[in-house]
Amino acid sequence: MKILVTGASGFIGSFLCEEGLRQGHEVWAGVRRSSSRRYLQDARLKFAELDFSSPDALAGQLTVHQQEHAGWDVVIHCAGVTKCPREEDFERNNHLYTRHLVEGLMQAGVTPRQFVYLSSLSVFGPIREEVAHPDFPQGSPCLYAPITEHDTPRPNTAYGRSKLRAEQYLQSLGDRLPTVIFRPTGVYGPRERDYFLMAKSIKGHTDFSVGYRRQEITFIYVKDLVSAIYRAVEKGTTGRAYFVSDGGIYESRTFSDLIQRELGNPWVLRIKSPLWLLKLISYVAGWGASLVGKTCTLNKDKYQIMKQRNWQCDTAPLEKELGWTPQYDLERGVRETIAWYKQEKWL
Repeated sequence: MKILVTGASGFIGSFLCEEGLRQGHEVWAGVRRSSSRRYLQDARLKFAELDFSSPDALAGQLTVHQQEHAGWDVVIHCAGVTKCPREEDFERNNHLYTRHLVEGLMQAGVTPRQFVYLSSLSVFGPIREEVAHPDFPQGSPCLYAPITEHDTPRPNTAYGRSKLRAEQYLQSLGDRLPTVIFRPTGVYGPRERDYFLMAKSIKGHTDFSVGYRRQEITFIYVKDLVSAIYRAVEKGTTGRAYFVSDGGIYESRTFSDLIQRELGNPWVLRIKSPLWLLKLISYVAGWGASLVGKTCTLNKDKYQIMKQRNWQCDTAPLEKELGWTPQYDLERGVRETIAWYKQEKWL
């Protein structure tokens, strides 16, 4: 098949390109002219320079592609942002640019037979964190429960809201654009930079965590996420939205403990911050960064993400309908990731 991967120069996008080539597809890497091609060196890759910021320019680029190459069978839309100085930047990059792409494809007559959209578990926000139980007073926190596709999204981050609006737009198109949506939990692996900061901190003998209430978190290794997406491509699945995780539920310290072990068990000073202090630091840091138009690690969105206690999600529909099972548990994934960071001299 002919497959376009947008955001191809990014962490997940580069793995999507590699797997598509491995499976024998004709893979087009959707990039900006300024995008790094560090992880896009395979000679079999073809490139499509796309300008999402200008609907007219984008439509023109797609029209030329239609005339010269006859479009794509599948579009995997991975382009987007996870950190921005202002909420309107999330809206523009994650929602409006998705609309521009879809409208450009339709205008140019290159509507694919399958449009794969990479969304996020964050579209649902902090739900199912308090469950009534006969042994506890009404409303007492006791058991967390997996977020399901039947829950009502309540995103509390600018990132989550922008992803939800993109999902709603795609779903509103119905059969005009056959779409399948993936909502991964925390994605980690080689080339990823956010979780890398945790590894770098632990190597520097500091591990930072927040909140005193129990937190249950989930992960998905990048290669497993990519394999789930290509299983949907193989089956031609549309009209569905799937959560993606490795099926494990982890305590907040599990990830850092595994990193510590892979680094040779360095001594670590563990600092646990109360939420009120994290909120203060995050809001001040985010405000300062927005004044100069830059992003920072701590901001309002990051505070809400770190504050959320329940990151469980129901992956049964994905496993049943696509016949997919993850190949990496957290231990194996962290081992491979840290080995890559060491090999590439990141650590």
